[in-house]
Amino acid sequence: MFEKLKECFTEVRGTVISGIFLALSLFLPMILGRSIPMYLDPAWITVLISGIPLALLAIKRIIHNKGISKISSALLISVAMVAAILIGDLFAAGEVAFIMALGEILEDMTTERAKKGLKKLIDLQPIEARRINGDTVAVEGVGVGEIIRVVPGERIPLDGEIVSGVTTVDESVMTGESLPVDKNVGDSVYSGTVNCFGSIDIRVTKTGGDSSLQKLIRMVKEAEEKKAPIQRIADKWASLLVPLAMVIAIVSGIIMRDIEVAVTVLVVFCPCALVLATPTAIMAAIGQATKHGVIIKSGAALEKLGHADTVTFDKTGTLTLGRLTVSDIISFSESINEDMILALCASAEAKSEHPLARAITELAKEKNIKLIESDEFYMEAGKGVRATISGNTVLCGNERYIEESGIVLSDERISRLRDEGKAIVIVAVGDKAVGAVALSDTLRESAVTAVSELKKIGLNSVLLTGDNKNTASHFAKAVNINDVFASLLPEDKAKKIGELQSEGRTVCMVGDGVNDAPALKSADIGVAMGAMGSDIALEAADIALAGDDISRLPYLMRLSKATVKTIKLSISLSLIINFAAIILSVAKILTPTTGALVHNAGSCFVVLIAALLYDRKFD
Repeated sequence: MFEKLKECFTEVRGTVISGIFLALSLFLPMILGRSIPMYLDPAWITVLISGIPLALLAIKRIIHNKGISKISSALLISVAMVAAILIGDLFAAGEVAFIMALGEILEDMTTERAKKGLKKLIDLQPIEARRINGDTVAVEGVGVGEIIRVVPGERIPLDGEIVSGVTTVDESVMTGESLPVDKNVGDSVYSGTVNCFGSIDIRVTKTGGDSSLQKLIRMVKEAEEKKAPIQRIADKWASLLVPLAMVIAIVSGIIMRDIEVAVTVLVVFCPCALVLATPTAIMAAIGQATKHGVIIKSGAALEKLGHADTVTFDKTGTLTLGRLTVSDIISFSESINEDMILALCASAEAKSEHPLARAITELAKEKNIKLIESDEFYMEAGKGVRATISGNTVLCGNERYIEESGIVLSDERISRLRDEGKAIVIVAVGDKAVGAVALSDTLRESAVTAVSELKKIGLNSVLLTGDNKNTASHFAKAVNINDVFASLLPEDKAKKIGELQSEGRTVCMVGDGVNDAPALKSADIGVAMGAMGSDIALEAADIALAGDDISRLPYLMRLSKATVKTIKLSISLSLIINFAAIILSVAKILTPTTGALVHNAGSCFVVLIAALLYDRKFD
C-alpha cells in the first residue's frame, strides 16, 4: 500500500513540474518581450516528463496488443507531439502531453481502491482445532470423519455435524441471520461461526478448501479478479479517431501544401477533452457524495451505478438495524399483566449471557422494572433457563424446551409470532405456561421510503437474506419488496445475483455483513452500510453509506445517473469542439500554438461542466 501511495505521489509531482514548465514556455516570451531559442524552451521538460511515458505506452500497445486495440489515444497524441516538435512548436507538443498526463492522474485517483478486506476475511479462519483428548492440532492436520471439540466462545474451525452436546451458534458471519441458532445432535455447523454456549463435539465433514469459510474467501477472490478495470472512453474512440485524424492531416497538408496545417489538425484532434470528460465528472460526483455521507471508492462503480436497474438488499443490518429488541409481550392469564410477564422472564434470564436474555433484561431496565434475584439458576444450551424465584420454579425457553418439561402450549398467538419469524421465549411458572416474550430485529425507519423512492426512479428491489422464509417475508412485506429469496448462504446470494445479471440486469447489491462480501463483489456495484457494516463488507464494496443512512440510496442513484449524463454531454461537446477546430485549422485560421490553446480551452470547458455537478441538488 505504501509503495502504491509513493508511486501515486511521484506521478502527481512529475505532472505538476511538467505543468509549471509548460506555463513558463507560454508566458516567458511575453515577459521577456522576445522569443526563446527552441533548444532553451522550457516545454522540453514537459515533453520529457509527460510525453516520453506516453510515447512508450503507445509503442507498448502496438507491440503487445492485438487487432484494433493497437490503436489508442496515446498513439494519436504521440504522433501529434512528434509532428509539433518537428516543425518547432514545442508548446503545442508539451500541451497535448501534459493534458493526457493530467487525465491519467484524475482517472487513477477515481479508480484506486484498498484491498484489506480479503485479509480480514482470511483472519476469521481458525488455525487450530481441539481434539476430544484436549490436544490442539493445526486445522490442516484434521481429516474428514475426525471428531473435534469446540468450547463456548470459540470459532468453529471446520464444517461438521454435531455428534455430542447442544449449543447456540452465532452464524451471522455466514448467513447474516440476526438471531443465534440453536444446535443439537445431528445439526450441521460451519467453519468461522461462533459457538456461544455449551461444549460440542463435531464430526468433521469438510476440510481445507471445501469448508464454508474457505469457499467464502475463494468467492471474494474470484469476484475481485472478474472486476476488469474500466476501459477508457478515449481508447474506445481511438480506433476511429486515430485513422481519421491521420487521413485529414495528410490530405489537408498535401492539398494546402503546408506541413503546419497537418500538424495543427493533429494537435486539435487530440482527444484530451475526451480523456478528461469521465474522470473530472466522477471526481466532482465523488466530492458531492462525500458531503452527503456517501463514500465512493471506485469511479467505475459510479458509472455503472448510473445504468443500474435492480437493487438487491440484505436484510439484517441493512433494511433492519441488526439489533434484537422485544417486539411482543403476551400474557396467557388475565391475572398476570405484561409487565409481570416481563419481570418474571427478565429475573429468570438475568444470569444468562444469551443475546435474547440481554435484550429482555435491557427492556426491563428501561421500564424500571425491579428484578428478583434467583436462588437457583440452570441453563440448557440451545433450549432455555430454569430458575427459582421467590420459591417458584420459572422456566424461560423455546417451545421445545417447555413442551419437553411436560407443559402444554395452546395459545394461538404463538403461531402468529412464529409466522412472523420472531424468536419466542415462553415463560412458565411451575407446570403452567403464563406468557411469552417475542423478539425481532427492528426495521429501519428510512427503509420503506428508500425502497419507494427507488421504485419511482425505475429500479426494482429484491431481498436476499439468510433468514428463514417467515422472517424474510414479514420484513419484505413491511417495505413493499415483492421479490424475496430466503435461507441463502453467501454462495447462494452471489449465485442469485449472477442469475439476475444473466437476465441482462445491472445489479446493485446493498449489504453490511461478512457473509455479504461475495455478493457485494459479484454485483455490478456493491454498496455497504458504513457505520455498523463489517470491515470486510466495507472493503468488498465499491460504495459505503456513512452513518448507515439507507435513505441516501435514492440520492446516490440520482447522482450517478446525472454523472453519466454529464459525461455523455462532455464527450459530445469535446467532439464538436474538435471538429470545429479542424475546420479552422484547414482554413489556416489556427496555427499549432493557437490550436493548442483552443484545444486547452476545450479541456477547461469540460472540467467546468463537470465541476457544476459538485453543488447540484439531487434530493
